[in-house]
Amino acid sequence: MTLGARLRALRDTRLAQSLLFGLGLFLLFVAAPLSSPLPGPGGTLIAVAGLTLILRTSLWAKRRYVRFKRWQPRAGSWFDWGLRRGSAKRREALRKERERLQSPPPSEVPRMDDPLPKAGFELAPIDPTPTETAPAEAPASADDAPRH
Repeated sequence: MTLGARLRALRDTRLAQSLLFGLGLFLLFVAAPLSSPLPGPGGTLIAVAGLTLILRTSLWAKRRYVRFKRWQPRAGSWFDWGLRRGSAKRREALRKERERLQSPPPSEVPRMDDPLPKAGFELAPIDPTPTETAPAEAPASADDAPRH
């Protein structure tokens, strides 16, 4: 039995799960608020570590997490990515496979030689001739205005 396998077996015992849950609570509710006034993101990182330990060891927290993911799927996917969950990796692989199957093969995609077709950058004359420019109208004087 390798050292990694022994550590995983030790981590899965009830005593270790309880200790990790208590450590997670301590990190989330005690250490994170105490370290948050310090400069840098230390409080946030400690809170994330505590939340990770709680989610990995508590069935109640996992159920709440699943409810949260159903309510906010995009935020849940970020949490899955941050926790390095296998389900997130499987979902991402399935999504990429679906996109690959739905997209046409590269040989059938029309080629665009012009990256900005009709983007409003038409050529204008550099130096317009006097006939191309309209003369400016003379400003209306106060004498021409109708009187009441």
